[in-house]
Amino acid sequence: MMIIDKVRAFIEKEHLISSRKEILLVALSGGADSVALLHILRKLGYHCIALHCNFWLRDRESLRDEEFVTNLCKKLNVPLYKTNFDTFAYAKQQAISIEMAARELRYQWFFKLKEELSASSIAIAHHIDDTIETLLLNLIRGTGIKGLTGIPTHNQGIIRPLLCVYRKEIEAYLDAIGQTYVTDSTNLEDEYTRNKIRLNLIPLMEEINPSIKKTLNDTISYLRETEKIYLHSIHHSLTKVYSNNKIDIKKLLKEPSPSTILYEILYPKGFTPQQIESICQVLTEQSGKQFYSADWRILKDRDYLLLKKRESKSTPPQLKYEEIKYSADFIIPKNKHIACLDKDKLKGPLTIRKWEQGDYFIPFGMKGRKKISDYLTDNKYSLFDKEDLWVLCSGESIAWLINERIDNRFAIDNSTQSVLIIKEE
Repeated sequence: MMIIDKVRAFIEKEHLISSRKEILLVALSGGADSVALLHILRKLGYHCIALHCNFWLRDRESLRDEEFVTNLCKKLNVPLYKTNFDTFAYAKQQAISIEMAARELRYQWFFKLKEELSASSIAIAHHIDDTIETLLLNLIRGTGIKGLTGIPTHNQGIIRPLLCVYRKEIEAYLDAIGQTYVTDSTNLEDEYTRNKIRLNLIPLMEEINPSIKKTLNDTISYLRETEKIYLHSIHHSLTKVYSNNKIDIKKLLKEPSPSTILYEILYPKGFTPQQIESICQVLTEQSGKQFYSADWRILKDRDYLLLKKRESKSTPPQLKYEEIKYSADFIIPKNKHIACLDKDKLKGPLTIRKWEQGDYFIPFGMKGRKKISDYLTDNKYSLFDKEDLWVLCSGESIAWLINERIDNRFAIDNSTQSVLIIKEE
């Protein structure tokens, strides 16, 4: 059959499956696309295990689908794993839509079985019509270039061998081999956005261009190639402007499209396009402005945008102590990450804590007291750096701003007998 040849060629072209000895998990809903996928992969000689999820979203229809899949796998002698989900309860618990809940539950279970069964891939029955609908859905919602490339042929252990064929080809193939399938009644309703696109928008577009599906699919192919060039350029720019959760604003502004670079850095971290636009507007403004996504914070600090995970509690540094006898030939390391203190000047227990407003110390080499807050400001510490600063205390006195500067009261001098060397483990 022509469709089998197309799928075989597509698998080889996209390098979806490397060997027929691999175990493939096939998501089997009972719909035409998944039933065709199972038949085609078996015809091509692959070792398939079917997976079926019952989300109990359509009462009797859900049970009908499960029974159909069970009988089909018995007929084809294909191993079948089934599971049931209380999708409504999960959606309520997670405060997400029913569609998103079903997706999360499905893929969590798929990946769990993939590991347990040592399968190479999870085969999903998305086809050309699906990727066209995804393109249009993303255009309606707003998207970057990634959203214009439709559904990927493979990602994170998932493969989509039918992305080379249309829904009509799939149905024609099943008719030709006399294979029945089930139809989800919700696919015939235009309650969901994707269904509205399938049932209303695409037919309207076909009135303007009868070949609109081919046109859009060709466009997706062009955009996928364009994306490769785009990502290569983006990667080159990112290496220049972004490292260690720090964006160099001066270098960023020299790029052809700073807003695009920011989008590629920040959008995956949960910042919205509107937030990213606002961040662009403060690049040349004063320091101090902060922005928040669900998991990240951004701080505009002088010539940089600093990124930090939200509610990431810094832990006290683990310090290593070494006591040595002082001699005239002892050389104090010029390294702020190592503190060399006069052992006999240290009083009371040594403790570690976060610095606090009102704390002061006498910076090494100075005589007068200085507030730590003023010291950090003078040395251009960012807000994030200030939040992460720990101090080593001797009794009530601060002996060391850890990894920064010791207190002059505990410094080595001519009367020193013993040196306590302190550094992180």
